[in-house]
Amino acid sequence: MTKQNRENWLTDIYLMAFLGWMSVLAIGMAATRPQYLFLNTIFLGVTICLILTTHFGGLITGLLANLLFIFVQLLAVIYENQVLDHQVPWVLLYWLFIPLLLSLSFYGMTAHSRRLQAQNVKLQSDLVERGAFDEVTNLRTTVSYIEDTAVFTETNRQFDLPVATMIIRVRYFHEMRNMLSETQLKALLQLVSQTVKQGMRTNDITYLLDRNNPTWAALLFATSNGATVVAERIKTQFAEAVTTTEELASLDIRLVVGVATWDAERMQSPYDLMNAGIKETEYDV
Repeated sequence: MTKQNRENWLTDIYLMAFLGWMSVLAIGMAATRPQYLFLNTIFLGVTICLILTTHFGGLITGLLANLLFIFVQLLAVIYENQVLDHQVPWVLLYWLFIPLLLSLSFYGMTAHSRRLQAQNVKLQSDLVERGAFDEVTNLRTTVSYIEDTAVFTETNRQFDLPVATMIIRVRYFHEMRNMLSETQLKALLQLVSQTVKQGMRTNDITYLLDRNNPTWAALLFATSNGATVVAERIKTQFAEAVTTTEELASLDIRLVVGVATWDAERMQSPYDLMNAGIKETEYDV
């Protein structure tokens, strides 16, 4: 919150500075004689180009472009005074520094505005990640997975019940992501979530760990062989379901599943079990 307040203040300060220098520019243009209207119009167009150059090209590029503009103006003044013997009015000197100040203030305003937007996106992502349920699939999230794994492993310690986890991912998702529209991506998330839930037993729990690289998980009281049977059933059911889904039927989408079992001697925390399951997805070919 402190960072957001700081970025808000800086954005407002740079905005006021930009508007202030625009006012100075307007006053300066109004104070010059009518015969310099054409020159003012050209310089105004150059100033707009310099602002855009700083915005899109970055601060260093913008500074270099502004310094070049100042250098060209100085050469023009020297040429007018020394060669043509024309007196350049002092009132036009504002063109030496106003474009630079406008570029810097506009760049500062947009840069801090982008940082503020990035912080808001991260905050929204953190709120979803730390929530108990995913808002799209209505599945439990990573936080719930870690908490529930602690319960499962404690049950394993007390009653010696085998605990397994399944990690489900979409094969070659990163390569496929650019081909998926937002509608197809949402349909994919919902279809996999529905298939995983239907393939589990009543006392098994399903989670959505990651939406950027869609990763599902399940906790089961089962041996490695039992969890593997469930994993194969889920892959088969998904392969059948995807062909009947209009948005996804034209795509070659398959799942990879990794199965890992809790080993109290080798594993210390729920993250160890989750990471072991993720590692196993690499071997599902």
